[in-house]
Amino acid sequence: MTHARSSDVRVRDAADLLGVSDDTVRRWIDSGALPATKDPAGRAVIAGADLAKFAREHARAPADPTSVESSARNRLVGLVTQVTSDAVMSEVEMQCGPFTVVSLMSTRSVHALGIEPGSVAVAVVKATNVIVETPKEAG
Repeated sequence: MTHARSSDVRVRDAADLLGVSDDTVRRWIDSGALPATKDPAGRAVIAGADLAKFAREHARAPADPTSVESSARNRLVGLVTQVTSDAVMSEVEMQCGPFTVVSLMSTRSVHALGIEPGSVAVAVVKATNVIVETPKEAG
């Protein structure tokens, strides 16, 4: 079947979004695990909704080392990559999968929590304002 939808995602872009290689995405398509069609140029594309469903079903987050109950749904387990501190405040940078998360906190908290490069930590994000952006359509 050959058609193009505005939400179709090319194999290369799907690989970037899922954090895997193009070959891995092609293997998933070939095995039937990830449905794909062809665009008018004959390239394999994945419907955005199918890719989103696949991503949700196959997401593997590292185990949360904190074992706490929380109302926050956005819990990103990651590795602390950098801590920059002065006498009062610290900037803590974490790599959570493909995402870099930066937190500002007191230096006292950094010391009390034992945060240092190489530590495993959980970034908990609870925000009342979340901005969602989409790519501008080429016109």
